[in-house]
Amino acid sequence: MVSRVIPVEVFDLVIFGGTGDLARRKILPGLYRRYLAGQMPEGARIIGCARAELDDAGFRAIAGQAVTEFVDERKRDPVVLGRFLESLHYVPIDATGDGGWNRLRGLVRKDVVTAFYFSVAPGLFGALAERLHKHGIATAESRIVVEKPFGRDLATARELNAVLASHFAERQIYRIDHYLGKETVQNLMAVRFANLLFEPLWNHQYVDHVQITVAETVGVGGRGAYYDKSGAMRDMVQNHMMQLLCLIAMEPPYRFDPDAVRDEKLKVIKALRPVPPENIVRGQYRGKPRNGGPAEPAYSVDAENPDSLTESYIALKVEVANWRWMGTPFYLRTGKKLRARTSEIAIVFKEPPHSIFGDGQGWRENVLAIRLQPNEGMNLSVMIKEPGPGGMRLTEVPLDMSFAEALGPEGADIPDAYERLIMDVIRGNQTLFMRGDEVEAAWAWADPIISGWESRGDKPKGYDPGSSGPEDALMLLHRDGRRWREIRE
Repeated sequence: MVSRVIPVEVFDLVIFGGTGDLARRKILPGLYRRYLAGQMPEGARIIGCARAELDDAGFRAIAGQAVTEFVDERKRDPVVLGRFLESLHYVPIDATGDGGWNRLRGLVRKDVVTAFYFSVAPGLFGALAERLHKHGIATAESRIVVEKPFGRDLATARELNAVLASHFAERQIYRIDHYLGKETVQNLMAVRFANLLFEPLWNHQYVDHVQITVAETVGVGGRGAYYDKSGAMRDMVQNHMMQLLCLIAMEPPYRFDPDAVRDEKLKVIKALRPVPPENIVRGQYRGKPRNGGPAEPAYSVDAENPDSLTESYIALKVEVANWRWMGTPFYLRTGKKLRARTSEIAIVFKEPPHSIFGDGQGWRENVLAIRLQPNEGMNLSVMIKEPGPGGMRLTEVPLDMSFAEALGPEGADIPDAYERLIMDVIRGNQTLFMRGDEVEAAWAWADPIISGWESRGDKPKGYDPGSSGPEDALMLLHRDGRRWREIRE
């Protein structure tokens, strides 16, 4: 299979927060990998902006160190890196004042694609948007990229959307969710809508339930003060997991078009039923050793809040009230300091209506497991006859498609989500970005859930580091005669 690298137009990409952690870990290394792949055209420029008093050479040194630290050694070509760094420039900027803006205006070109990446706190979005127009830097064709969080409730999301809309049209705003840039997430749409094999089965008649798991082994140390004001519901469920649920549950769009896809996702969000308290389990990791190792601090220690009621784990049973999914539960769970780091979507199909092989044959559900991390790929479990002369005994085998193995060298070189999404911004393709009404609809569903447990004063259940979460989360499925899939790498 021959990899096709599609170049983009010449562009100026301005990164506000250009010396920050996200720029160093993801944005700059991703842009270097796209340059190495031949996707960045000659003449494209990257302009870093931040408070630090640096010159071009200082910013290039930061970018060079970021590439050294976060790009695989096999892809670090000194000659190519040198050329890439020459495309980088830097302007010290006062985000809330006037310092540096006239210089930036002189650097950003009007005859190329211009994009502005707001890799800063949401509180600065309005100031940046205002100054880009005040100083004549942004045009009617410019694009802005904004990172989450998109508010912390419906009211703040609406306020943020209004601030952005006062300076940019919706077609210019790219709300980035890196989960949507993952190869497997996009392949989910290809599997559903490009194969007759799955789409006829993708409904309540044949699907028993769906599990979406995002498990992390790390705690919140280092960002505890921030996390304690959000929790797992705001940090993961309302955005990342909501997007995954939408891609699974949505109807086929009339074509693969940004607004057509996002229209169908919005319908799913609006069809979500309210979640009653008995379908919610919240947890908080304890301060105990993990697997016989040294003791680890509890969440309350990491958050520097001994009385914290914020959840580091949440599991929910969610229902979509439409004809396709009526009666089919979606079980969502995400948490910190769990047994393994993994993100997976599991479509669990129903049992055959009648078994011709009798009882005790070890039958198990057919499951389409879609792995987002680690080792992106898909796995379909099917039942076959156990080899040997022992009669008709059934056993489960996987039909496994790891992208790294199935697609050869191209599959082993899957671009990082940020690489793909930034290139989509330059192309002007909003398919994998959230629309303003989509964000507000997600908060309209999440707000009553959060306010409900806050008004009740619910306390999160404790769970041990290295476990699969609170015991109560197991009961969420056990009472329905189901079980969680094992959390493992």
